[in-house]
Amino acid sequence: MEYHNLIYLKQLRSDLRKRQTPAEEFLWEKIRNRKFLRKKFRRQHSFANYIFDFYCPEFQLVIEIDGSIHLTKEQNRYDKERDEIIAGFGFKILRFTNKQVFNEIEFVLEEIKKVLSPPDPPG
Repeated sequence: MEYHNLIYLKQLRSDLRKRQTPAEEFLWEKIRNRKFLRKKFRRQHSFANYIFDFYCPEFQLVIEIDGSIHLTKEQNRYDKERDEIIAGFGFKILRFTNKQVFNEIEFVLEEIKKVLSPPDPPG
């Protein structure tokens, strides 16, 4: 990646942190500072040319919160292509809507927990 792209991504990450959506703020309050299953999350984490809303490095888990812009066909197509590329690098991706974060937070946290909790051993 070129140097000017790195500077741009760093500035963009900083700007996005300052302009978190209410849904992002709400979920961040639930998972930051190892509050959730003692796992470390980062917000507005960059990978290649992408910026993830939330990222758990230990499990390569990406969490995206989709607002109304993601309902457009063009954005939906971009999200699918992006997810396929990111998954190709071994990332697990969870997507939630703003409505789910606000109205179904227990469901959202349970879905995250499924990825972060190792399965019980058989027997």
